[in-house]
Amino acid sequence: MKKPLRERIDALAAMDIKALQSEHVKLLGRPATPAHRQYLFRKLAGHLQAIEEGGLPESAIELARGIARDTPLRARVAANAAKRIAGLPEDRVATATIEPAHDARVPMPGGLIVKEYRNQTHVVTVTEKGFTYDGIELPSPTGNPRR
Repeated sequence: MKKPLRERIDALAAMDIKALQSEHVKLLGRPATPAHRQYLFRKLAGHLQAIEEGGLPESAIELARGIARDTPLRARVAANAAKRIAGLPEDRVATATIEPAHDARVPMPGGLIVKEYRNQTHVVTVTEKGFTYDGIELPSPTGNPRR
């Protein structure tokens, strides 16, 4: 009979590095490259959980693959790092800085912030200039209304 997930993860937590590496080969079919105990434990525990509970939905996996495919920056960074290590002058190496177009702490314009308070649903709309609640423009979700 198969052990419950919790017991299997507890057994992993008690293993040393050699045992975790051996378990890695059993579960994933290939040797583990890092020899860091905590990393191996987390990787194997996550893998066991994914097997038991189904892992990520196929739509999330496809989305991640699509993002990775459409991102040439990863390849450029690796190539540029190799050029820098080789000692090429600064003007022969391309560097890029990516800055987001908006504050990452704030939802994108057009987004909604929905909260339930005292059995009432309150909806705040994110706009280019700030926020709108109940027809009133606000500079922040908790700010004073603009008149």
